[in-house]
Amino acid sequence: MAESNDSISLGTEKIYLGGKEHHVRTRCGSVSVIVYGDHDKPALITYPDLALNHMSCFQGLFFCPEAASLLLHNFCIYHISPPGHELGAAPIGASVSAYCVDDLADQILEVLNFFGLGAVMCMGVTAGAYILTLFAMKYRERVLGLILISPLCRAPSWTEWFYNKVMSNLLYFYGMCGLLKEFLLQRYFSKEVRGNAEVPESDIVQACRRVSVLKHFFFFFPSSLSSMYLYLICFFHSMVFGS
Repeated sequence: MAESNDSISLGTEKIYLGGKEHHVRTRCGSVSVIVYGDHDKPALITYPDLALNHMSCFQGLFFCPEAASLLLHNFCIYHISPPGHELGAAPIGASVSAYCVDDLADQILEVLNFFGLGAVMCMGVTAGAYILTLFAMKYRERVLGLILISPLCRAPSWTEWFYNKVMSNLLYFYGMCGLLKEFLLQRYFSKEVRGNAEVPESDIVQACRRVSVLKHFFFFFPSSLSSMYLYLICFFHSMVFGS
C-alpha cells in the first residue's frame, strides 16, 4: 500500500493520522467525525473555532507527544467538524440556510447517540467552546466536564458588534477583499508571524494572502446566553481544507 503523509483511503472511509472518519447524518445535514483511540475508553469530544477543523485547530496539541499520549491513553477522541469545515469540504452553496448555535448543539447530541455514547468530556475553542457550553446547558446529563479555551463568556460590546457588522457587509457586497483578509490574519496569527518592518511575513501568512476562494456562512448567537451576535466566518479554502 502506498504511503501518505496525510491520509489513506480504505473503500469509502479515510484514515487521518490513525483516526477513522465517519459521516454522521443528522437533522441539519451530514457531520464529519474523526475518531482516535480505543472505543472502550471514556469519550472526549472536540469542537473547533471559526473556520477551522480538527487538524488546523487541534494539531498543535495532538502533535505534542506528551499531550497526545496522555489524552489517547485516557480517552477515545471524537473530533467533530461543523458542517462545511471538514477536510476536503465542498463549497457551501448560497442556497444553504445558515445554522444557528442551537442547531449545532442539537447536532452534537445526534452524534453522541450515533456512537452510543453516554456522558462525555468536551473540549472546545472560542466559538466551539460557546457551542459546547450551550450543549452542556441543554443536555446536562450528557456532559461530564468542559475544557474551554478562550470561551465567549460575555456579550459583545457595541464596538465589537459594529465591527463585525461592517465586516459581514463587506463580505456580502465585496467578497474576500483586502480588509477582510487582514481581519482574519490578525485573528489567527500573532504579530511575530504576520511580520513587520524588520521581520518578513511567514510563509503561511503569505500563502493565506494569495487565497482567492471563499466559503462563508453565519452563526447567530441567541440572546439566551449573551445577545444576538453575528459572527463572520471566512474559510481560507486551500489552507484550511488543503484542496
